[in-house]
Amino acid sequence: RHTTAPRTMPSVQQVEDLLRAALEAETVKVTDISGDCGESFEVEVVSKQFQGKLPIARHRLIHDALKNEMASIHALSIKKSQTPEQA
Repeated sequence: RHTTAPRTMPSVQQVEDLLRAALEAETVKVTDISGDCGESFEVEVVSKQFQGKLPIARHRLIHDALKNEMASIHALSIKKSQTPEQA
């Protein structure tokens, strides 16, 4: 009988590192809004990769950067997704 190991919740630092690396972000701010249990995060990202993209496309880039962690994250609130010129 095969059992899967329980998923570990990502930390604020892990989420920040993933977003910074995947989006070559100039600024990344991640806040755990689930009482430090790693289930819900609020993020703010400033990246040149957002240039010329609509908000939905920017959000998709953020979700794609966290695709492996999204199975463990209950909620992701994107507070800001801006280009350096907009920040």
